[in-house]
Amino acid sequence: MATPLNIIFAGTPDFAAQHLAALINSEHNVVAVYCPPDKPAGRGKKLTACATKLLALEHNIIVEQPINFKSTADQQQLSQYDADIMVVVAYGLILPEVILNAPRLGCINVHGSILPKWRGAAPIQRSLEAGDKKTGVTIMQMDKGLDTGDMILTAECAIENTDTSASLYEKLANLGPGALVETLALMAQPNYQASEHNVAQDNELATYAHKLDKTEAELNWQLSAEQLHRKIRAYIPWPVSQFTFTESESKQHRLRVWQASVQEYHGNSAPGTIIKADKEGIEVATIDGALRLEIMQLPGKKALAVKDILNGRSEWFTVGSPINKLGE
Repeated sequence: MATPLNIIFAGTPDFAAQHLAALINSEHNVVAVYCPPDKPAGRGKKLTACATKLLALEHNIIVEQPINFKSTADQQQLSQYDADIMVVVAYGLILPEVILNAPRLGCINVHGSILPKWRGAAPIQRSLEAGDKKTGVTIMQMDKGLDTGDMILTAECAIENTDTSASLYEKLANLGPGALVETLALMAQPNYQASEHNVAQDNELATYAHKLDKTEAELNWQLSAEQLHRKIRAYIPWPVSQFTFTESESKQHRLRVWQASVQEYHGNSAPGTIIKADKEGIEVATIDGALRLEIMQLPGKKALAVKDILNGRSEWFTVGSPINKLGE
């Protein structure tokens, strides 16, 4: 008969908090929650707790917030909880081996991809950008490498052509907690042997999901319409794909694109040329096909359907002109 596990949970954002909620509602015992120190947020730069800490305090669970685990005191503090296992979800800190080996069953991680594909910081965004047809979560035994540990359990979901990073994030946030609880039920069995259940990753198949950079948000019309469409979806809600519109020599605007679609185009207009502008959107030629911009955001304004932007700025987007500057 399985015995409930004593768990240390480590995580930061809402994605992690949803997994913590599943553990709180399970038969297991969360003995402590680890999260980063509170950070300044908002205009007043007031110290603000992360979603995981708020949930832990709501349920009277002890919260620890070390800057890192380099100090012996922090390492000893964690060991004193005498936990069976440590669950790590979007924590943001690298754990030294002394921490990985502290709990009886070690540390496990919920990763937002089907490993070994998309190890690293931005698996959701990179899977969308690459045009993957499916993704999911992997529950893995952590080791000293970056997302290189043995896989315990995986759960998959489809990536739809309308998914953004925001919607895919929610899919995985719904998928992960169930997979985590299922994994813990397996590990709680008295005869559990990791060697009988865990599967080693094939490093030859590994890809790396580099952290997003703001400079990647710039739309390059020399890419295909399909590639641009994937980038737009991958960069929602951050950093949001955008391009610079030059109104005059002294005035430029950064326009963000929140929604677009791929359109067939077999003409010979140069990439970046506006080929259509009407209530359906602004169509721009690319190196392969056309991209229809449907929802955009002007600086200091809220995101609007392009038809509404055209009502006040139609002179900016004349057919035959480059999308990046005012037509002659």
